[in-house]
Parts: sequence; C-alpha cells; structure tokens
Amino acid sequence: YVMLLTLSPYTPTYRDRVSPPGVMIRPYLNGFTIAFNVSQPSTWKPYVDSMHHFLAAYDDKVQEEKNIECISGRYFIQGGNESEEKKACQFKRSLLQNCSGIEDPTFGYSKGQPCILLKMNRIIGYRPGAGVPVSVNCKVQKGNESDLRSVDFYPGNGTFDLMYYPYYGKITHVNYTSPLVAMHFTDVKKNYLVPIQCSLNGKGIINDLNSDRFLGRIIFTLSIGK
Repeated sequence: YVMLLTLSPYTPTYRDRVSPPGVMIRPYLNGFTIAFNVSQPSTWKPYVDSMHHFLAAYDDKVQEEKNIECISGRYFIQGGNESEEKKACQFKRSLLQNCSGIEDPTFGYSKGQPCILLKMNRIIGYRPGAGVPVSVNCKVQKGNESDLRSVDFYPGNGTFDLMYYPYYGKITHVNYTSPLVAMHFTDVKKNYLVPIQCSLNGKGIINDLNSDRFLGRIIFTLSIGK
C-alpha cells in the first residue's frame, strides 16, 4: 500500500517505450489486407462503415463543442498542476478533405480509390519531430513501384501538426483526439495484390527496424478488383 502511494496516476513511473511511436491504420477489420471489388458494394461497405464509426469523434460540431482552436506549428505545452484537466486542440474531420467522408460518404471505395487513415500511438509527454512536424510517405514495399502511381495526403502535405503534442494522458487530457493523416490511394494497380509501406519521417523517428513492423511504419496490402 505504501509503495502504491508513491505512484502517480497521471504519468507512468517507467516508460521504456517513450519514443519513437508506433503507428496504426483505419479501417482495420480483418488483418492488414484491404480487399474489395468496386462493382460489389457488399465487399467495401464494411470498410466504409468502419471509417464513419471511427471518425464520429472527429465530427466538426463535436470538436467545436469539446475542444479549442490552437496555434498551428508549435507544441501546445500546458503548465499547472499535473492533476489539472488539460485542454485539447480541435482536429476536425473536414481537415481530411476528400477522405473526410463528408462530400464522398464512401471514402473513395466506390471508385476504387480508397482512403486509409494513419495515426501515431499516444505517448505521454512525447514531442515528435524535435520542432519539425513529422510527415508520412508511402511506397510499394516489394515489387514494381509503378503498381502505386498516385497517393494524396491530407491534411496539407500529410504531416502531424505540432499543436497536438504533447499528450498528457487519458486522466487529464480527457477530450484529446489523436491527429490523423489520410492517405488517398487514387491510382493503384487493379486486380493485383499490392503490398504498401507507409512510414513516418522526422527527427528521432525510427522506421526501418525489421523486428517491428509497426515502429514508425505500417505495412498492409491493397487488393482492388473492378
């Protein structure tokens, strides 16, 4: 009991994986293969439903009610007692533009141009990029590079703005919503398995460790039928 009294409920005493962060994608349904046929809505509708469900917390009205507008391009460092509730910056789904699900409720799946969302794992106190926003790039992991001819990134040029960091933990950073980067695969080889690697790039980021496929990168397969 005495030892428990020495533990902080806000920050872990030991953090052996403070940095760099791992990453994850959405939609994530049945492993890391996203496979569907454009002409068969039943094959891509589960991905679309998953995206809408995930982005519900990012609805513009929800973000405006719960969170504040922050200054882009710099860390949002909050002082005071560590037990004080922290403010969270707005991340509106409209920032994801063509991948927001607003203008195109199918996120491009009905056209064979799927959107996939990338998010970094939350790490208390971590300030990614050492003052420079971390960016995302994607390429064919193995095979012909021409299998992936075009990818658009949102918001902006596919970066995680500094204003969403640092994260102060789920107890005090109650309304925190992780920033996202949307990857819009607008031109991928059809009727073919295309293995894709999307990586974080920035100071202090590790994305080439063979023993960990989620550290600073994510590997998944697109299989888009006509």
